[in-house]
Order: sequence, then structure tokens, then C-alpha cells
Amino acid sequence: MKKVGIYTSVILIIVIFIPALIVKTFNFVPKEDKRQVNNNRTNPETEEVPADFHGYVKVYNIKNGQVMELPLEEYIKGVVAAEMPAEFHIEALKAQAVASRTYAINRMLKHGEGHPEHPEAPLCIGIHCQVYLSLEELSSIHAKDWVEKYWGKIEEAVESTKGQVLYYEGELIEALYHSTSGGMTEDAVDVFAVDLPYLKAVESQYEEDAPRYKSTVTMSGDEFVDKINKKFPDAHVTTENIAEKIKLVEKTESGRVKKISINGSIVDGREIRELFNLNSTNFKIYYNPSTNIVEIETIGYGHGVGMSQWGANGMAKNGKNYEEILKHYYTGVELGLWLEDI
Repeated sequence: MKKVGIYTSVILIIVIFIPALIVKTFNFVPKEDKRQVNNNRTNPETEEVPADFHGYVKVYNIKNGQVMELPLEEYIKGVVAAEMPAEFHIEALKAQAVASRTYAINRMLKHGEGHPEHPEAPLCIGIHCQVYLSLEELSSIHAKDWVEKYWGKIEEAVESTKGQVLYYEGELIEALYHSTSGGMTEDAVDVFAVDLPYLKAVESQYEEDAPRYKSTVTMSGDEFVDKINKKFPDAHVTTENIAEKIKLVEKTESGRVKKISINGSIVDGREIRELFNLNSTNFKIYYNPSTNIVEIETIGYGHGVGMSQWGANGMAKNGKNYEEILKHYYTGVELGLWLEDI
């Protein structure tokens, strides 16, 4: 009877916790290009302001190939509205405004002549940088009363933090953020192979209500095996040897899988995430041989580095202000003004 119980209840479980994509969100320098990270870092007392700044930023419109020149603070309003739900607490929106402003100025200072992937401008309106939507676009994609209901709130979040950015030991930071961490953010070194003292793993509470806190991708065992073998030709994985061929090698501090072994070859967890189009790299793979079904359960959404937007909203609803939120997610930072007259 014991043997029957064991065989009928067998579900092969491969536990693979890894950090996520993002929001999307950011084309931080990849592992292969880490030499470019943090060049031209700025100091609030000595930083060079681009000669053509004058309070405006150049943004490449990926939809029509044109370059827009926008007042910095107006651009930030469009980013905050596009990147974070306007229904969020005002203190979370303020935190988003500061993070987005810091990110934009950092990129502008590094790539004043244009980013390698869009040489026309240092910033673009897509997820490669940060998403930007004009008021007209926001009006067209939201409910009829959205502008009346929320635009004033967006303006308040941006205008009340005007010019504020984040510094670590006098240098402007890489203010990365993501949607949902799944309970703990990730250390930048484990995602981008760049060790930044202010982008460390921290606890992130209050995320359980996030729509993508948990998700499941389901497929047949044959589909799963086929994708693995096409991506990794030396894998030789079958439905009979999944547990034998695919093994956990290393987790990150936050519990995400950093490395896995596929038939003896070491693979980054993010490659599995990309292969199966998962919301994050914090996941578990379950295989049931009796039904030949694979379920991949994912926690979180995004690369997991920096500020969790849903965590920020939870902190705000629990009485934290935007400065406390930012200092929680970005270790050891200080809030300061970039330019007083923008």
C-alpha cells in the first residue's frame, strides 16, 4: 500500500526561484556589457549640466521615429501616469516621481548625445527606458472620467517633489523599479552582475493584492521538453528524466534561483524565464507524470531590483511617506535637489 501511495502521488517538483523582468521596465546594462554601468556618475556639487538642457529633456518616440523635447517635470508626469496606477496612494506616486526623475536625469547625463539603442535621444518612451504617455494618450486609453479624477493627483505627486532626486554618497543613483517583488527585492549583482550598494535585497511587504503576485503557466510535458531541447540542444531531456536532467544549482539571497543545471550544463535562471515567457524569475516548476502536465507557478512581476511599486503602495497605505519608502528600497540613499531652478 505504501508503494501504491508513493507512485500515485508522485509529482516531480523542480524548485526554481529567480528574479524577474519588468517592468518590465528597464534596460539596465546586461551582464555582457557591465563595463558601461555607472560611467559618468554625478555629484550634486560638481555634476555637469548638459549645455542644451534648459529644463527640457529629449525623448525618442518609438511610435513615429520623432524626437520630442519636453519640460522635465511634464515628462515625469507622463511617466508616473504610465508606470504606476493612478489609484495608488499619493505617497507611492511621489516615490515613483522621484525614482523616475532620478532615472531620467541619470540616463540624460550618461547618454546626452543619444543612447546606443536610440542615438537620437538619451531617453525613449518605451519599456527600454521608462514608459511615457501624453495626457491625450492617457485620456484615450482610460475611462471617460480618468483625467478629471486622477490627473490632478499625478500633478500633485510630481510638483510636490519637483527637482528631487536620489543620491548615494553624493552620486546620482540608478533608480531601478519594478511592479511586484513577491516579498523580497533582489540584489542588483544577482541580476545584472553589477554590485551597487544601494540596490540590495530588502523585504517587501503588502504585495499580496497585486494582480500578478502569483501566476501559473500550464503546458504539456512534451511542450516543456520540446522547448528545453530546442533552446539547449545538448539537454537531451525527456518526460521520463526531467527531474534527473534539470537540477537547482544556486539561489540568490532572496530565494530566487541564480543557476540551474540542464544535463550538466550551467544555465542562468533568467534564460528559463525568457524561454517560457514568465512574469518573473521567482518560480516553481511542477511536473505530474500521470497527467503529463507541467505547471510553472510564478511569484512577482519584473526584475525585482530596486523599488517594488506594489510594495511602495502598501507601505504608503500603512502610514509611510515617500521619503521613507524610497529609503527602504534604495539602501543608504539621501534625497536631494538636482537643480534648484528647473
